[in-house]
Amino acid sequence: MTDMEAFRNAVTAWATGGPGDSAHELAARLSVRTAVLVEGPSDVAAVNALAESRGRNLAAEGACVLSIGGAMSVGHYARLLGSPGLGLRLTGLCDEAERPYYARGFERAGASQQSIYVCAADLEDELIRVLGVTRVEELVQAEGDLRALKTFLRQPAQRGRAPQQQFRRFLGTKKGRKIHYGRVLTEALDPERVPAPLDDLLAGL
Repeated sequence: MTDMEAFRNAVTAWATGGPGDSAHELAARLSVRTAVLVEGPSDVAAVNALAESRGRNLAAEGACVLSIGGAMSVGHYARLLGSPGLGLRLTGLCDEAERPYYARGFERAGASQQSIYVCAADLEDELIRVLGVTRVEELVQAEGDLRALKTFLRQPAQRGRAPQQQFRRFLGTKKGRKIHYGRVLTEALDPERVPAPLDDLLAGL
């Protein structure tokens, strides 16, 4: 476990009712300056993958990317990590439908709403749109999941759905798949064609 992973774990324990001493101690020792609040672990995987592809070490820069377990938790995490708590700079990535939760949470924590980066549907949808369904299918095949994809596409519920919607749904059909493909799809991006919310988030760190 890395030091930043220990900090993430300490924050999660604190947010779920545990003591905050460990989070405070690690934040000071690691010189954590920025908390990036994202909805789930697949978003963490994508942000970290893009940073690594650009030769950046977010942990060394004092930035911690945190999965908050859904947008409704953002206010709680913002209070713990923002100016009412650890005093970290807050930024975040969310879906359009969840923007109001982030806006309220950031406002109550005294954080700038300009630091919230918004995906139209979700990050997977942004990645699939930029890569194109043909390239995504190639990546699914390379990862050994083509048979599972073909089986999924034969389901009656998928008939009539646009290919992009089908692929987006497929990524959420097995535990851990969204996390895995959050990294795979991000690593496959053309450096000049990165979804704007993800690109802008990283540029702002």
